[in-house]
Amino acid sequence: MKIRALLPFLLVGAAACDSAPDVAAKPDWKAYSDAYIEATFKADPYFAVYQGRHEYDGILPDWSKAGIDVEIARLKTALADANALDTSGFSDAQRFERDYLVAVTRGRLFWLDTARWPYRNPAFYTGAGLDPSVYITRPYAPLDVRLKAFVKYANAIPAAAEQIKANLAGPMPRTYVDYGLAAFNGYADYFETDVKTAFAEVTDAALQQELAAASAAGAKAMRELAAFMESKRAGQTEDFVLGPDVFAAMVRETEGVDISLEELERIGEADLKRNQAALRSACDKLAPGKAIAECMAVVTSDKPADGPVAEARRQLPDLKAFLVKADLVTIPGTEEALVEESPPFNRQNSAYIDIPGPYEKGLPSVYYISPPDPSWPKDVQDGFVPGKLDLLFTSVHEVWPGHFLNFLHANRAKSQFGKVFVGYAFAEGWAHYTEELMWEAGLGNGDPATHVGQLSNALLRDCRYLSAIGMHARGMSVEQSRQMFRDQCYQDEGNALQQSARGTYDPAYLNYTMGKLLIRKLREDWTATRGGRKAWKAFHDEFLGYGGPPIPMVRKAMMKEAEAKAVF
Repeated sequence: MKIRALLPFLLVGAAACDSAPDVAAKPDWKAYSDAYIEATFKADPYFAVYQGRHEYDGILPDWSKAGIDVEIARLKTALADANALDTSGFSDAQRFERDYLVAVTRGRLFWLDTARWPYRNPAFYTGAGLDPSVYITRPYAPLDVRLKAFVKYANAIPAAAEQIKANLAGPMPRTYVDYGLAAFNGYADYFETDVKTAFAEVTDAALQQELAAASAAGAKAMRELAAFMESKRAGQTEDFVLGPDVFAAMVRETEGVDISLEELERIGEADLKRNQAALRSACDKLAPGKAIAECMAVVTSDKPADGPVAEARRQLPDLKAFLVKADLVTIPGTEEALVEESPPFNRQNSAYIDIPGPYEKGLPSVYYISPPDPSWPKDVQDGFVPGKLDLLFTSVHEVWPGHFLNFLHANRAKSQFGKVFVGYAFAEGWAHYTEELMWEAGLGNGDPATHVGQLSNALLRDCRYLSAIGMHARGMSVEQSRQMFRDQCYQDEGNALQQSARGTYDPAYLNYTMGKLLIRKLREDWTATRGGRKAWKAFHDEFLGYGGPPIPMVRKAMMKEAEAKAVF
């Protein structure tokens, strides 16, 4: 997915020394928090652009070692200042925001200073600055204005590519080499072909000449970066592992979940077994006497004749109508999401949504669906195309009432922090939670094939959860992960290949299931004294109103508990 502020390794900054204002005995919290947000935007202009702050258009982060060191120092200073604040005169909302600021800062420091992601992982760069789609697909300004922004961005790519090469100097895992080749060659292809088409309506000959030169320079730099990745092939390794201590620190520092890996693993195994049992029950109704794989094939073989993009466009109005009728959550605003095929540089996942930031006005969100990798065998490509019911719950996840609805609420949050900083486990946990929610609320009217579609998505996320722990803390190989996706979660070969590889460079993808389980438990506890099922809508509205902080923080606020803790 490509949602603002969700990628787990964001926000390396330009070499700016701005930080929060000096700590005062009784600080003006709004001024303080506003200064933190502005310092973040200055440090990470790419993040600012995706939030809708277009004065930063075309500026790439400083990925030199010096620039990274400056950003680490800025974050450490901001963290120390925030922890030193006298909050005795703060309201509850202000204390919550201070804790939110601390959590955001700790998470960023983890990826930069502890995991050392810029020096290890090419996916860091695709998630933190290289993606040009904001200038092309998001109509925030007239086309000629966006063309100028793209030219500025493309002209900055050669220098950025040199910084990336310097940072990724050591040997890399095979999956990282594969990822980098696909991403960087994808950018080059895009610059050489699609960009010209995207800006074809601009009639200014001088601007078109600038575009051609900048696109060529950007494409050349990306080809050279891809060649650099290919040069790593001879020395490629399988050494992508964070290790148990760093993995536990990731979960604690980025999501506020401070429990043992043994307990974390037990929770994931229990959810896998729960969903496997539900799948067996559904298959007993749908295909009595058949094996699980044969039952799944009944559902996955029912593919849309005109492709998944057209099918998803048909699904969205029906999903919204069901959501309104079931009265599960408030739908603020009248915005709708578009559906398009993913661009070639961003097909590492089967589907994602791009949602305008809180500083944008009146712009569409776009739900993207990826075609299969053309290098795969024909049967693997065919298997990758989702069946209608599998796709139905992907559409739930991405749009109604998943990510799209989450951000309709987040963009209207009372807290500016809630608008700007939406975390991985909150957003992906909510989106995944809504798949089961919609089934529980009656989507499909009890149809076992529909249930199989929901459970296929749930099992995919269970295997992500267990692969993340397994590969980074338990010695699981990529091949063992692939086999688990196939045998335990009943995924097609294309998804199994894609998802096992993703776990090496996105270890935080356990957040889908982890976030879902935290939300389910919070719903159970919060509604227990408020009418149970009748209180679901009130629960969802209040939960989404926080924006996107670590879920243990939301639990503390909603349950009036003394400490923020993870309860599953």
